[in-house]
Amino acid sequence: VQLVESGGGLVQPGGSLTLSCVASGMYFAINAMGWYRQAPGKERELVAAITSGGRSNVADLVKDRFSVFKNNAANTAYLQMNNLKPDDSAIYYCSGSYEYTLTPSDFWGQGTQVTVSS
Repeated sequence: VQLVESGGGLVQPGGSLTLSCVASGMYFAINAMGWYRQAPGKERELVAAITSGGRSNVADLVKDRFSVFKNNAANTAYLQMNNLKPDDSAIYYCSGSYEYTLTPSDFWGQGTQVTVSS
């Protein structure tokens, strides 16, 4: 399975971004996809995840601003981020799992940088 993220970039505080993650290879075996982020000097943290059945979870820290959704037909997961803050700046990684889990971590994308700055 290969995961490729896109949609990162530079955005001003209060702005929005939508990250996309396309799965290829044995994508039909993926039962969960997620988003993690890692800022410089910090540990990687789970941001959101969703299963192929539609069960999802978003971290408490961002749940009033971020949402996760998935297009199973397109093998793509999305992370919608609104009202972005400088503390949201990080590398965002897409992840996947063969398990129905809300902490998918069997395989990873290469990451996409999100920078929130004026």
